[in-house]
Amino acid sequence: MVFTYDTDMGLQAVVDLVNTDGSSSDDLTEVAQLDAFYQRWGYTGRHDRTRAELEDVRRIRPVMRELLLADRDEAVHLVNKLLSDYGTTPQLVRHDETDWHIHASAEDRPYAERIIVETAMAMVDVIRTDELSRLSICADEGCEGVVVDLSRNRSKRYCSQTCTNRNAVAAYRERQGSARK
Repeated sequence: MVFTYDTDMGLQAVVDLVNTDGSSSDDLTEVAQLDAFYQRWGYTGRHDRTRAELEDVRRIRPVMRELLLADRDEAVHLVNKLLSDYGTTPQLVRHDETDWHIHASAEDRPYAERIIVETAMAMVDVIRTDELSRLSICADEGCEGVVVDLSRNRSKRYCSQTCTNRNAVAAYRERQGSARK
């Protein structure tokens, strides 16, 4: 494992969130989709389940994308600014089946704010370990999705199974065409 559980989950969740804002579609337009996101990533604390909350979460996607794709110096600047702007108070917590980990904002804070703070805290680990190379743009031509590669051998290149499959099929077809010549 490269990072702690909460860092892994925070990075995967924010990449999932950022990638809902695709170049050709938006996969976060309904409160039910936000509810599913909240459940999928095991968030705890305040979740209003309102259109206003949905819009707040949608609004943070560009900022989170910028942070994920920033170079190390810019990422440090952005993390420090976000942690300062939101007045974080890191606390060790344990809930559900998750052992001790860090929450840096109170559970009653707005959901979008907690996503920002948890992402900034995850990025602290990424920056300190100089592992920003684990964050990149999808290798699929024409896709702008963000990839978080938490694999041991750093082999993840695509943002989704869809992009992975599309490229595997294209490579297969290219090999088949070359073999026929």
